[in-house]
Amino acid sequence: MPEQPILLDTQFDPEDEYRPEPEPEPVPPAWLDGSLRIGIHTSISGSYLNALESARKLGVNALQIFSASPRMWAGGPARIPEADATAFRTRREDLGLGPLVVHANYLINLAATQPMLRTRSIQAFHDEIVRSIALGADYLVVHPGARGEARIEFAIANIIESVKQAAKRVPLGNLRILIENTAGMGSVVGSRLEEVGAIVSGLAGVGAGVCLDTAHLFAAGYDISTAAGLEATISKIEDTIGLENVFVFHVNDSKIPLGGRVDRHAHIGEGKIKSDAFTRILRHPRLGSDPATGLPGRVFLLETPIEDPGDDRRNVAKLWELSGVEGPAAEKGYSMLTAALKKKIVAKRKEQRKVAIAAARKGAAKAIGKTKKG
Repeated sequence: MPEQPILLDTQFDPEDEYRPEPEPEPVPPAWLDGSLRIGIHTSISGSYLNALESARKLGVNALQIFSASPRMWAGGPARIPEADATAFRTRREDLGLGPLVVHANYLINLAATQPMLRTRSIQAFHDEIVRSIALGADYLVVHPGARGEARIEFAIANIIESVKQAAKRVPLGNLRILIENTAGMGSVVGSRLEEVGAIVSGLAGVGAGVCLDTAHLFAAGYDISTAAGLEATISKIEDTIGLENVFVFHVNDSKIPLGGRVDRHAHIGEGKIKSDAFTRILRHPRLGSDPATGLPGRVFLLETPIEDPGDDRRNVAKLWELSGVEGPAAEKGYSMLTAALKKKIVAKRKEQRKVAIAAARKGAAKAIGKTKKG
């Protein structure tokens, strides 16, 4: 048998080239499907996972949380352990909850003129950004802050620069920072939609958006309680901010009358805005999440008071009822506030009042003593 010649295959065949499989296109989250998204602020007390379970039991499909204590500078760890963050993200995906909104610390003042307060606020907001990314949050809501004696133009520039500094060298990924409007008490910035629009415009490079609070709008003088007033307010939002930049609505009734400039939330339908107004807001085609007329993923979040067991559950049920949409099933009888917890809270408040009264009396006695000596 003749010996077969050895062939040297030196000719390049394109078919032999290695072609790696292309990365699969990311699948949009379920909450961008155009369905109505209604959520509530839930507690992270005990565990971040508890907030997710509360949302599930209350019958919502979205939620807002704090990433740490909202009224303390050192309200918790600057970073979340990766195991905790992973468990939270996994459980949230299992439950199909979204969007997830994180509300920043109340002490943060991005408009501060005092160097120490401004530095502290920027650092605290930076930590909020890092924790929000770890949790897989979609939005991070922050109040603009108070300007003191500073001119409004200076305050707005300060807020813009503060946010930029806080977000510097942090890959935001899917996280979007949202500026919340305010009721207008004292020297706070953001009660006028023009101010909110100017801040967001200055943060275009960061991709910032807006969270509008219904109680704040009303207290600031925007009459969303009537059909005509709502349309006028929507027109104003469009002119100053752009509806496409409003990703979150905080849905709260107001204990304060129109233009009262004080932030006091009330149960849905029991304040000055009334149920009919919330029906119009929830069903308005331009304010919803319908892809054809609104913004997919836009969410209505409750921040109503929980003064008695069941208040949270009743406000959630009320929103779904006013929307005309059947929401997820709620766990019968569940509330984030139990009778035992309420008892503890009442006792703690009484003790705090006693301490405050004792301190005031002590201070008054010292003042009287100094007056007599003088």
